[in-house]
Amino acid sequence: MAEKQYSLWKDWRLHLIVLVVVMATEMIGSKSVSIGVGVVTFLPMLYAIVIGLGLYFTPVVKEKQSKNAESLIFLAVSLLMAKFGVTIGPSIETIIEVGPALILQEIGNLGTILIALPVAVALGLKRESIGMTHSIAREPNVALIMDKFGLNSPEGRGVMSIYIFGTVFGAIFMGLIAGILASATPLHPLSFAMASGVGSGSMMAAASGSLIAGFPELEADILALAGASNLISTGIGLYISIFLALPLTEKLYSILIKVRARKSSNVQADVEG
Repeated sequence: MAEKQYSLWKDWRLHLIVLVVVMATEMIGSKSVSIGVGVVTFLPMLYAIVIGLGLYFTPVVKEKQSKNAESLIFLAVSLLMAKFGVTIGPSIETIIEVGPALILQEIGNLGTILIALPVAVALGLKRESIGMTHSIAREPNVALIMDKFGLNSPEGRGVMSIYIFGTVFGAIFMGLIAGILASATPLHPLSFAMASGVGSGSMMAAASGSLIAGFPELEADILALAGASNLISTGIGLYISIFLALPLTEKLYSILIKVRARKSSNVQADVEG
């Protein structure tokens, strides 16, 4: 194990690629584009994700670098979370003031069930939709589905598909949508800071970075609320999934499947009639 960890730090190709990508994206800097009443902010982090994804399909990044990067990303996110933790302390009064909203925002994650599940069933997906829509499918949720259904089950394939999709595109989506909604809606930017804490460090960083670019005077409060929100989502999100989200998803799925089957039977009867 120690030898494997040591080999990560000896991978000069990976560190060189990261250094070059970081330098290139920082030189580009943040760019804002107005779209109607909203503003889309493109951050260096978004460029880095796109460039890194592109390099993955070139000979520059070999299999060794991709595997080593998987381990190092957890270390990078840990440092990010430590930074947010330090930021929370000085803004503790603001966090206490909005405390009930921070706790209740976790219920908002159920929107993946109420909105996405009917769409998935309407598109013809079966039990894969349970794994896909019961959460945003981060590591704790993958473990939950794997423990209950197994990774080779339809639910397991569903949660893994969203996990991979979220890993590749989640930060990009969160960074763009946070900037657009914060500038195009009358809601306070701090409400979007709380909403950015969905339980993913990279998604939270992308969303909060976009908000800070649009509202630099609120940087301290945005970082504090985003960090606290993400901490709450990470801490109690799994229990919400176990006791509320997953049972609700299974129940709603059974109802939707019956409704869809009844409609299909009625259509078949009309055709035969």
